[in-house]
Amino acid sequence: MANADHSTCFTVGQLSDYIGTRALLSSLPNFDWLLGDRGFDVNWFREALKDKGIRACILVRKQRKLHVKYDKRIYKRRNRIEIMFGRVKDWRRVATRYDRCPKVFLSAIALAATVIYWLRVLNLSLVDRFKRNAIANNRLAGPANSPTKR
Repeated sequence: MANADHSTCFTVGQLSDYIGTRALLSSLPNFDWLLGDRGFDVNWFREALKDKGIRACILVRKQRKLHVKYDKRIYKRRNRIEIMFGRVKDWRRVATRYDRCPKVFLSAIALAATVIYWLRVLNLSLVDRFKRNAIANNRLAGPANSPTKR
């Protein structure tokens, strides 16, 4: 079971990702990999992750002179994270940071995530029900009612 402890740090929108990460670095939980985009490609961040025993899978910035290898297969999994953020940002209130109070903003994110999850579960259960009904209808129809090839 996942650990429910987490830390949150709000920064201004124009601030680089890794600068906000510096405030959260000490509270990172123990895990094997950290997936990050080019915004996290900084030497001190990679070293801090290595000190914590976390392997970094961070895409290298184009300006970097020394190329750092990363696992492309694991990096491809990052799209799931991006898709999740994209779905949450479909909610205008979250995307535009309409709420300035951090508690209200986090509540809006939680509400959006809950509705997105609920719709996904509801959609999956409806699809599952539709498939079961289709299978049952095919069994009831039997070979006599099934279309024949000519």
